Amino acid sequence: MGIEAVLFDFGGVITSSPFEAFNRYEAEHGLPRDFLRSVNARNGDTNAWARLERSELSAEAFDAAFADESAALGHRVAGAEVLGLLSGDLRPRMIAALKTCASRFKVGCLTNNVKTGAGPGMARGAEKARAVAEVMAIFNVVIESSKVGLRKPDPRIYELACAQLGVSPAHVVYLDDLGINLKPARQLGMATIKVEDPDKALVELSALTGLEFD
Repeated sequence: MGIEAVLFDFGGVITSSPFEAFNRYEAEHGLPRDFLRSVNARNGDTNAWARLERSELSAEAFDAAFADESAALGHRVAGAEVLGLLSGDLRPRMIAALKTCASRFKVGCLTNNVKTGAGPGMARGAEKARAVAEVMAIFNVVIESSKVGLRKPDPRIYELACAQLGVSPAHVVYLDDLGINLKPARQLGMATIKVEDPDKALVELSALTGLEFD
């Protein structure tokens, strides 16, 4: 079936992955590599991180809850420290590709985020917040976990995105950097692209859409 919409994750796709910042923090503080991810992966739908992304916890409550969860795994880290690592760097080539997609298709942003920083991209600093706001203005639809009370990989958030875009999942390409978030999209009928290397991902997107990306 023909493509009618392209749906983008934000962190790790439009921006660099926050996991890169996590790893830098771990190295600087003598923590095992990927320790922060391991805390967020344990009890993945009910832990402090998941509840924060659904706005079931305040930032203050998350600070304490994450500290307790990380301590239980051997290293106490305040949740506030993690929140300071979330805003990645914008990827100019992905933004250019987004604009190209927007010239032909409907485009949407589907992001698990929290109520910290400025806007859906959780930007910190006025200049970065302005740049992120300009990117967000390109999208026809922006779905934020912290606003809708659902988070990936819950299938309902993908269905919500399609409903707001006015398209069937079978006519959507979805890009995300996490396989766990791609699986339900694929099960709903979307074409999916895992963004590990942005250049490789754009080659795949070109093949699916027929568009050329610089």
